[in-house]
Amino acid sequence: MNAPPPVKPTRPFYWSVRRELWENRSIYIAPLVAAAVVLIGFLISLTHRLGSARAVMSLDPSLQAASLVKRMAIAGAPVLLTAGLVAVFYCLDALHSERRDRTILFWKSLPVSDFTTVLSKASVALVVLPVVTFGVIILLDVAILLLSLAILVPGGLDAAALWQQLPVLRAPGLLLYGLAALALWHAPIYAWLLLVSGWARRTTFLWAVLPPLALCVIERIAFGTWHLLGMLQRRLGGFSRAFSIRTDDAGALLGMPEPDPVKFLTTPGLWIGLAIAVALFAATVRMRRYREPI
Repeated sequence: MNAPPPVKPTRPFYWSVRRELWENRSIYIAPLVAAAVVLIGFLISLTHRLGSARAVMSLDPSLQAASLVKRMAIAGAPVLLTAGLVAVFYCLDALHSERRDRTILFWKSLPVSDFTTVLSKASVALVVLPVVTFGVIILLDVAILLLSLAILVPGGLDAAALWQQLPVLRAPGLLLYGLAALALWHAPIYAWLLLVSGWARRTTFLWAVLPPLALCVIERIAFGTWHLLGMLQRRLGGFSRAFSIRTDDAGALLGMPEPDPVKFLTTPGLWIGLAIAVALFAATVRMRRYREPI
């Protein structure tokens, strides 16, 4: 009798990620809903612009392109914010839900290690959600561009001249780079949320938020400073460290942000955060090995 073919080492991880997508449809539904809301709002604003279409046509293609790029950049912000909220609540529920509904007993009976299980859940927040966000924002930008051209071209706008001014190839690269940088910068946050999800018996959100806030209050009372709070605020950002941003005296943005991977990769906070994320990830794997249903 022939022996069954050996299972590839990556196969359990692949099916673990697919299981997360099956059980958490908000990973891709929520960004799509946010994009649909933005698109509806854009359509409503577009109808109000129809009355002033003649004045819009008087602008040269470079100004038209700048206006379109600004609208597309603003349109992606709600999708990005929605994806961030989905990542936070997904991590808080990733390990807690299987203990709450006692399915952890079933999943532990399968030949899937705790390392693979935790890695698949971390990969959803760090890889899958950024990829989904990238695809949704690109589709949203294409829809906005096509709708804008459908209104402006019949009024006499030179579409070829406008197309040459638009950063069609550069904008997706900037978006992909920004999402990757943001995922690396937020890695310790997601790792902390996964640790709380595997440890807390209830109210995971409070257990995730209250300890850092309590440390900030203790620092303020003991030393009169807010250094820890400043560190947390900087960790919630990230874009400013991955890009070179030029502004005028009034703080208005001058042109598109320029990627600066050298500055980002040489930022000590990035590597300190990744080291903390690895330590929290290892603690989460070890904790799941001994956790029981709630």
